[in-house]
Amino acid sequence: MNSAYNRVFKPDRLSLGLVVPLEAHQNNPVANMDRHIERIQLAEALGFSSVWLRDVPFNVPTFGDAGQLYDPFVYLGYLAAQTNKIALGVASIVLPLRHPAQVAKAAASADVLSGGRLLLGIASGDRPEEYPAMNMTFEDRGERFRQSVDYIRQMASSRPHFANAYGEVSGGIDMLPKPSSGQLPLLITGGSQQHPDWIAQNGDGWMTYPHNVDAQAHIIDKYRAGIKSFDLPNKPVMQSLYIDLAENPDTKSHPIHLGFRSGSKYLIEYLSSLENIGVNHVALNLRFNNNDVEQTMKQLASDILPNFSHEE
Repeated sequence: MNSAYNRVFKPDRLSLGLVVPLEAHQNNPVANMDRHIERIQLAEALGFSSVWLRDVPFNVPTFGDAGQLYDPFVYLGYLAAQTNKIALGVASIVLPLRHPAQVAKAAASADVLSGGRLLLGIASGDRPEEYPAMNMTFEDRGERFRQSVDYIRQMASSRPHFANAYGEVSGGIDMLPKPSSGQLPLLITGGSQQHPDWIAQNGDGWMTYPHNVDAQAHIIDKYRAGIKSFDLPNKPVMQSLYIDLAENPDTKSHPIHLGFRSGSKYLIEYLSSLENIGVNHVALNLRFNNNDVEQTMKQLASDILPNFSHEE
């Protein structure tokens, strides 16, 4: 795969990234985007392996999160010019809301312009309100997701010849640029309305959500058993995690939305347990952090990253 995939995902090892926006906006769904470039550049300088954007076309009140506000592909191009080595991930592009030719073109462009630093999460979408706004149907998004993946894969080949519901390409035209490594790394999010066998066969990795460690171990074991049953090489697993990092390293854990508040000692223990069960990457989300975000990033870099630094 590309340089980002090879650097972020190491067998039996865990790396750490951050979810953008890098600010604590608590219960406000709309971030201020304060110092957004400076903070992403700080994340790179501190040694985080990745930053992750989201695809949120509309600010849906019931969803409660407008993401980083900017279109992910436009933002990827900007970040490619403002950073040097940090992986640029999207978690995740909602494929049924976009034509796959446009996704393939934009993603390959971001990948090439960034020097192979794109990690492309893909999803079927979970906000029904967005679909009628784009004259799309929600119920059949799973079928469109599969056809979109096929279309994007075909665009990586030279002068492709195929047809599906999104269009027909007869071999007389080609799409440029091609991804930096010849293939875009596609990371499937959750179930995406698909059978687990299809996910095991068609993704280059899998994004899942936080669960308690025993439950997560069971989920990962089933995913990797599916991969093995098709005689495929192992594939990475990543998850998100909301944290509120206390200054006192001994602070005990307390649950928050999709994560916890704790000191650094518990966070290290928890992340180590994820590494032991086969999680390869965790994207930390600081939305509910109570301390200064830049100070927390530095605290994470000094107290947490050295335990999970596996750069060659």
